[in-house]
Amino acid sequence: MKALLSGNEAIARGAYEAGVQIVTGYPGTPSSEIVKNMASQYGNEVYVEWSTNEKVAMDAAAGAAYCGKRALVTTKQVGMNVLMDSLLYTVYTGAEAGLVLVTADDPGLFSSQNEQDNRLYAPHAKIAMLEPSDSAECRDYAKAAFDISERFDTLVMLRMTTRVCHSKSLVALEERKNVPVKKYVRDPKKNAMLPAHSRVRHIYREEMLKKLEEYSNDCPFNRVEDNGSRIGIITSGIAYQHAKEVFGNTADYLKLGLTYPLPHKLIADFAKKYATLYVIEENDPYLEDAVHALGFINAIGKARIPICGELNARIIRDALLPGTAQEGYEPVA
Repeated sequence: MKALLSGNEAIARGAYEAGVQIVTGYPGTPSSEIVKNMASQYGNEVYVEWSTNEKVAMDAAAGAAYCGKRALVTTKQVGMNVLMDSLLYTVYTGAEAGLVLVTADDPGLFSSQNEQDNRLYAPHAKIAMLEPSDSAECRDYAKAAFDISERFDTLVMLRMTTRVCHSKSLVALEERKNVPVKKYVRDPKKNAMLPAHSRVRHIYREEMLKKLEEYSNDCPFNRVEDNGSRIGIITSGIAYQHAKEVFGNTADYLKLGLTYPLPHKLIADFAKKYATLYVIEENDPYLEDAVHALGFINAIGKARIPICGELNARIIRDALLPGTAQEGYEPVA
């Protein structure tokens, strides 16, 4: 069975199918419809609340995950600034059940006071990050996020953008997974972050990040699309859809879905094949900086693609293929 869902509706559906039991959030476009849909569609099976603010939402979700219930918390991009005190605590503790945070960025400032790029929070906080590019991936990534959270004892961040949140596409639907509540086990060395405990948990966190990077190099969310081209494109999220609209099958793609920790080996193996290498992303040069740090200074990104505003196919075409007709053009690979 399939349904036409927005990205926000698909996140709600994916979390529902994953067996989420607690959903919290604070209203703010472009993320508001996630909690709204959880309540209206699945509220008879899932506890859903609008919290007093984003920090309270984070605390409530983390507390539920400590007690063995899968939990989801939602916010728009500026709400991350409010909840970070609580989030950074959970980084070292981990959680007994899956704990997923959805942050919805707003490139183009359609309903926000700034254009901050919350991808930068993932390396700062040392948490896993997934970036879906359409509604089908929103549902798939939301489900996978809970499994990744439990496998690697980490909070997982789903980073959305306005265009992904509000665009609609077909999504396959499955039945809800029955996830038993895990028994709470009192463990102060894991859950009470006194300095003596934190020092040990920091080491654990760094070791787990290494395992996550190994996973990112060989996981289904990061893939190469080989079209036999001499042009290589590294991209993620909605920028992947725009790049495909411009270049079609005349370029090869490294499409990244798990974007922290980044798959450095996969990126290097892909990048070294191309004399013409583009990094296409909205807002800050998060991916581009990583590619340059690996030594691929030939990668072209923000030198041509604007750092401000929302991307679209026309902007990418004008930046990378200037002077070409918008319709009927096939770039030479």
